[in-house]
Parts: sequence; C-alpha cells; structure tokens
Amino acid sequence: MPDHDPTSSPAAPNLLYYGDNLDVLRRHVKDESVDLVYLDPPFNSSASYNVLFAEHGAKSAAQIHAFEDTWQWDDTASLDYEQTVEQGGDVAEALRAFRTLLGTSDMLAYLSMMAPRLTELRRVMKQSASIYLHCDPTASHYLKLLMDGVFGTRYFRNEIIWKRTAAHSDTTQGAVHLGRVHDTLLFYSKGNEPTRNPVKLPYSREYSQSHYRYIEPETGRLYRKGDLTAARPGGDTLYDWTGPDGRAVRPYPGRYWAYSKENMLQFAAADRLVYTTSGMPEYKRYLDEMPGQSVQDVWDDIPPINSQAAERLGYPTQKPEALLERVIALSSNKDEVVLDPFCGCGTTVAAAQKLARRWIGIDITHLAIGLIKHRLADTYGSSIASSYQVIGEPTDVEGARELAETDPFQFQAWALGLVGARIASSAKKGGDKGIDGRLYFHDEGAGGKTKQIIFSVKAGHLVPTYLRDLGWVVDREKAQLGVLLSFETPSAGMRAEAASAGFYTSPWGTSHPRLQLLTVAQLLEGGRIDYPDISGGAATFRRARPPRPPKPSQGQLGLDASDA
Repeated sequence: MPDHDPTSSPAAPNLLYYGDNLDVLRRHVKDESVDLVYLDPPFNSSASYNVLFAEHGAKSAAQIHAFEDTWQWDDTASLDYEQTVEQGGDVAEALRAFRTLLGTSDMLAYLSMMAPRLTELRRVMKQSASIYLHCDPTASHYLKLLMDGVFGTRYFRNEIIWKRTAAHSDTTQGAVHLGRVHDTLLFYSKGNEPTRNPVKLPYSREYSQSHYRYIEPETGRLYRKGDLTAARPGGDTLYDWTGPDGRAVRPYPGRYWAYSKENMLQFAAADRLVYTTSGMPEYKRYLDEMPGQSVQDVWDDIPPINSQAAERLGYPTQKPEALLERVIALSSNKDEVVLDPFCGCGTTVAAAQKLARRWIGIDITHLAIGLIKHRLADTYGSSIASSYQVIGEPTDVEGARELAETDPFQFQAWALGLVGARIASSAKKGGDKGIDGRLYFHDEGAGGKTKQIIFSVKAGHLVPTYLRDLGWVVDREKAQLGVLLSFETPSAGMRAEAASAGFYTSPWGTSHPRLQLLTVAQLLEGGRIDYPDISGGAATFRRARPPRPPKPSQGQLGLDASDA
C-alpha cells in the first residue's frame, strides 16, 4: 500500500521525488490516482546499432550517471527480467520472446527495465487516463509490443510522429540509411473512454490558399463558398429564394434547401450570401472564423530545442515545452494530475504548472531535481516553492553524509544544487580538471561580461591542499571566485589562508572574498555564497521564460477558456 497519497485533498501539493521511479511508484503513488502519464525514458539512441545489440556476459551493475542514457545487460537487468517473467501474463511472454530474438543484449536489458515500470504506471492510472511514451525508431517497435502486453492491443490509440529536426547531414557522409529526423510517441489509454480534448492547429498556407480563394473587397477577409442545399428535406426547405437581382430560384432537382427561410434571411442580413451567375445563393465561410484543423498523428509544427531557443536550459535531452503542452492539452483537464517518471530537466513539470495541472515528477539524479527547482523559481519566483514538495533529498547533515558515502557523484550534484551551481560537464567522466561545478553571474548590467564561480566539493577529511588547489584553478580559469563546499568545518589555518586570497570587487564597488568556505551544515541552515548578481539570480541555468497564456482558436493549443 503506498505510504503517500498525492491526491488526498484538493490542496495536496505537487510532488517532486528523488529516487528510482520503480521504487517511488510502488511506495508512494496510489492506485488509479493519475490522469496522464508522459515519459521519455533515457536511451542511448546515438549508439552504434551493432554495439547496442552486442551480447554481454554477466556484469555487475555499474553506476549510471546523468546524461549517459546507457543500459547494459548485467546482474540488475537479469534480475528485472527474471522477476517480470516469473509473474506470468502477456508481459512475461513478450519478454521471453524478446530474449529469443535479441539474446542477452543491451536492448533486452532496456526492455527488462521498462517492463515493471510500465506495469506500475498502468496501476496508478485512472480508467480515463492516457500514457504517451516518447522514444525513437531504434526501440519504438519493441516498446510498442511491450506496451501491447501491458495495456492490451485494444487500447493502442496512435503512433505519433514528431519531426524533431529538418535534416541530418550524415546522409551525405557515406551513410546508407535515410535521414533520421523524427521521434515517436506511443499513445495508449487505460480504458475505453480516455479524456480527449479538441486541439486545433492553424491551416497551412497551402490549404488556405487552395480552399479560401476569395477576398471580400470591403474587409479583405478570405472566404470560401459553401453549398446551401442538402440531399434530404429537413423541414421548411421547399421555397423560392429571391436574390438581389429579383430572380427567384429553388434548389437543383433532387436537392433541398439546407436551412429554413428564416435562417436564410438572417444570412442575407449579415451579408453572408454570394450568388452564382444563375442566381443560386452560396454561403461565405470566413477563414478567420474557422477553428483550424484537428491535430493529427504527424506533428511537424513544433521545432526542437536548438542553441538559440529561449527556453533552452543546456540539458542534453530537453524537449520543447510546446510538445508537452500539446500532450497535456489533449489528454487532461485543469487540476488533474500529470506524472512524468523520468522528468529530467522538468519540461513536463513546467508545462503542467503553466496549464494549471497538478504534477508528480520523479528523477534518479540530484542534478535534475536541482535544475527543476531552479527552473520553477526562475519562471514563477521563489514563492513557487510552497506549491510543491521535494521527497527523497537529504534534509540534515547525516542524510547528506549517507548520500556522500553511497553515491559521491549524486552528493556532489545535490550540494551544488543547494547553491544554484551546476556540475561540471566533464566531472562525470573523471576528467574534472579540479572543477566540480560552476556558477555564472553578471554584475555589469545588460550586455555585460559573464563571470564565473568555481566549486570544489569535498565529502571527506579536509586538508589545506584542497584550498590551495582551488585557488590555482580559479587563477587558471580566470574566474572571479572559488568556493570549497565540505562536510568538515575548515581549520583556522584554512580560514586564514582563504582570507589572504583577497577580494573580488564588483563594478559598483562591493567586495566579496575571492576564496570562500561553506559547510553542508551552513548550507542546510540557509548559508549562501557571497557574490554580486544584479540579474536577480544565477545564470548557471538559462532562466526559464515566463509562462505565456494559451492562444485561443487557431493558436498552438486552441483551448477553451475553461481549460486555460
């Protein structure tokens, strides 16, 4: 029985979990409590196809760091496989078939990992809920069969194609495949009547030009002509209609008026009628009054996150908010619960917050949890923190020490997250060059130079060499400040050495210690870095843009006001 009910009351907070999503789902999320699931499970889709399917012998489980997106057949994968198969049913049969086809490959490890998670996701979904699984063509066909086993083939709704890029240059470099430019969203429901909202898209220019070919001279509005006759009678439909030239006409033989004479008079009064050379009236259908075209299963109108995108946060697998807004608008309503068990940099969370949905996010990296917290604060201000609860993070020194001892990499990301810094991109590979994290700031006003703070994180015993090394790295990187984060309280000698490093002076004259020492205990008590920042926040992560209101009618979502 889950020990936490996220839907226990209308005032229940949004929830952000640090941990393995399988464990979080089993322990914390109640049966049939979620209205919509979106997941983009990590997968190394850029790996060589042959390497991906290469068989491996037994291996011990290795730590999976942020962004690596790699699954291997090892003891953990073997256990996932065995436990799922032993439960029997369609999912077990699917995995057994996959093993026959794939052997003990990385792909089988990936599918064995996904099987119990998809089963748990189905459990927490309401009967009216839908699930969208985001993947690429490397694994989509296997995942679809697995989803068939979990949800049943009758509940498959769509294979949605998202065109994520215009072209791939590898096709001009000797590649034998065509350009791979799309991702797939596998759309399933749990029951027969899933939540379904109309989402309209603007008509294409080609469609508008071919179907709305007429221009009203007085207003410049585009319109098309609509037939005012019908194949069957429906009331007062046999009458003469007299046009402006005095000619009286009736529908062609075998046809009837589609509207009563009273309605036709209203059309004429509103100047909605045009006439053929024979005097037959036709109805003006204005383009600007049309709701747009219902969204189909090929989405080529949502661009990916590129280097110039305003919402780009620098997270390798980030998806555009517009993509998640469409999914959420299609398959959920205001105040309903949206769950993302692989929430990464928090695009699902951001879109759900913007569209007034409640949300649950889960991620196994403190790097992601920290990024999501900063993203929400950047967008909505610090008060947003009261609207959600973070579960699974250390809240005291002992909890932090336990994290450091069991997973130093995650401890490092957690500690850096407390001060708004980001883990160095090379740290996860072991070549950190003495840099565990960075934080960028601006103190020269708009267009001023970007400046940086270098971080070193130490979980064990402190020695003076650590501080000297940090000072050397600060000089090498031409950084403005350096900060040593530690468990132990620095000695008086280290504090004196830090003080002797002098100060950084901001353009407006404030002074800030060039080398600073902060302990975990100080951070947990609210301690902060002493540095100048006129932007209102660190520039470590790109600041999320403020939420824009959904556009009506032919806008991107086409939501009614009640769903905004």
